[in-house]
Amino acid sequence: MLFASPAFALDAVSLQLKWTHAFQFAGYYAALEQGYYRDAGLDVALKEADSEINPVNEVLEGRSQYGVGTSSLLLERAAGKPVVALAVVFQQSPYEIYAAPNIHKLSDLVGKRFMLEPQSQELLAYLKREGIPLDRIQQMPHSFDAEGLMKGKAEAMSGYMSNEPFYFHQAQYPYQTFSPRSAGIDFYGDNLFTTEKELREHPQRVKAFRAASLRGWQYAKEHRDEVIALIRAKYAAHYSGEYLRFESDQMIPLLQPDLIEIGYMNSNRWRHIADTYADIGLLPKQFSLQGFLYDASEPDLSWFYRWLLVALVLTLVVVSVALYILRINRRLQNSNSELASAQQALAKSEKHYRLLVDNMRDVIWILDPLTLRFRYTSPSVESFRGFTVEEMMDMPMDKTLPPAAFAALAQKMRDYMTEYLSGRNPDKVYVEELPMLRKDGSVVWGEVIARYLRNEETGQVEIHGVTRDISERKAAQETMHHMAMHDLLTGLPNRTLLNDRLQQALAASKREHTHGALMFIDLDKFKQINDTLGHEIGDKLLVQAGARMLECVRETDTVARIGGDEFIVLLRTIDAVQDALNVADKICAAMRQPFAVEDFHLNISCSIGVALYPEHGSDGVELSKNADIAMYQAKEHGRDGVELFSTYGKSLPDINA
Repeated sequence: MLFASPAFALDAVSLQLKWTHAFQFAGYYAALEQGYYRDAGLDVALKEADSEINPVNEVLEGRSQYGVGTSSLLLERAAGKPVVALAVVFQQSPYEIYAAPNIHKLSDLVGKRFMLEPQSQELLAYLKREGIPLDRIQQMPHSFDAEGLMKGKAEAMSGYMSNEPFYFHQAQYPYQTFSPRSAGIDFYGDNLFTTEKELREHPQRVKAFRAASLRGWQYAKEHRDEVIALIRAKYAAHYSGEYLRFESDQMIPLLQPDLIEIGYMNSNRWRHIADTYADIGLLPKQFSLQGFLYDASEPDLSWFYRWLLVALVLTLVVVSVALYILRINRRLQNSNSELASAQQALAKSEKHYRLLVDNMRDVIWILDPLTLRFRYTSPSVESFRGFTVEEMMDMPMDKTLPPAAFAALAQKMRDYMTEYLSGRNPDKVYVEELPMLRKDGSVVWGEVIARYLRNEETGQVEIHGVTRDISERKAAQETMHHMAMHDLLTGLPNRTLLNDRLQQALAASKREHTHGALMFIDLDKFKQINDTLGHEIGDKLLVQAGARMLECVRETDTVARIGGDEFIVLLRTIDAVQDALNVADKICAAMRQPFAVEDFHLNISCSIGVALYPEHGSDGVELSKNADIAMYQAKEHGRDGVELFSTYGKSLPDINA
């Protein structure tokens, strides 16, 4: 019993998470709960992080042995910190940029406030690649919640596709999304890491911890509801089941478990990430990855056997020769057996791949860039577009897209081919969102992710790609854009869209030397009806009033509701002052006609103030103010009338002078 060590004593280690408890770390909870760590001889503590905790520092300073980090681990390595990437948990990064509704493109962020969280340097790489000068964006500390954007603390923020969108949708906030993948920046997401010291002193512990963690992720992927219940019971009771299900729906696809083994790392992809960081000056060119990537395979001991063979030959030649011959024979037998096993594994893998390709929703394809015909397309194209594989192979590309979309894409493809043949960026990934024709003539939207490659057998250049159906996403984006620009009650343009059209009209007026008019309309007696009969009746009256105003103007004009019972009419062009007054009189007459709302016959009128441009104002603010002044003059003169703004008494300006 002298040498009886505590056989069941567990090795105590800790894992530093990169943020607070959530489904983002589901695999580690599962590994702990299912006993995978215990089976590996480990007593693992999971440590939360917050905005003040840097997981890399926690691991380097010995407070934890392992940590969860982003692809910015490369930057830490370049700074001389001996971190080692053990496994990639998310094959794609969940980082995206979320912006306010008025940010329609990345260049709109210039001069705006951008909340950027730690370890999200890939978003800086995205902005740099898109030509956005980083010194012209006001980077500021992150609020670490969706409220920061919704309450206007900044115009944009970094965030996770599994987090912020849930709260935006709940609040019906019409946000904008910008993904680095649209610019070919497809970094790894959460990565398990340790230090060179831990790997050097405890290689078996590192191996056991890695294997148990990845086993936990496999369990979490297959038992999502169970793990969600575990998270709510032991780690994050404040999260609703609805939120955690949303998070898991976004997170699980990032694992890509059906395509590759969980935890798989590709050195070429790490090389691409390093080169991308180098492009924006965060890493030196050709930064070495040596020592950064963990090799999970067994150590190579062939050198030991070679020296052992030499020693045997020197000491016992005859026996060595006999053993050598026997060894060769056994190797030959093993090689034959391994070859047969490899062939079986290859056939099984090919069958699995074929089954996967034939049944996946996304469409995999290969295109000849010269003939613009498909050389291969997966069977999923039929459910996506209605065409059979044979029909797609026989169809030129210009018949598969709307003419305008094809013309724009054809020019891009020529540019992409020139870029590829130049050798400047042979691994670049191109992303496009395209309208595509279905067999029945309808249009479906697809996200196309493609690369240019040279066929190793023929030497010809091919385009390899994947197309994903994003019709629902596009429809949701269009709906949200419409909601952001229109009044929810009447469907008329709101103040935002009105201001946009007014700016366009003012610019056209200045350029073409034309005239226009702005009318401020307030419904008389509406408050009395709203207070007496209720808001439901009042709302229906507003809808009918807006519809009548639309009938009084041209298609090129705008009727907008800016709040309550206030409307604005923009006449884009007029030839004479009387044209504007005639339209105003027409609207007044329409408002005098009784309104039938449910069982009520309601009588109202309106007061209208008219301002002309450029005579009464050279910008939208001045015009609106003067039209409002004229409207109040109309109310003072007894309501149910039209008043033209004038600083010169009742005289009308001669716009034809």
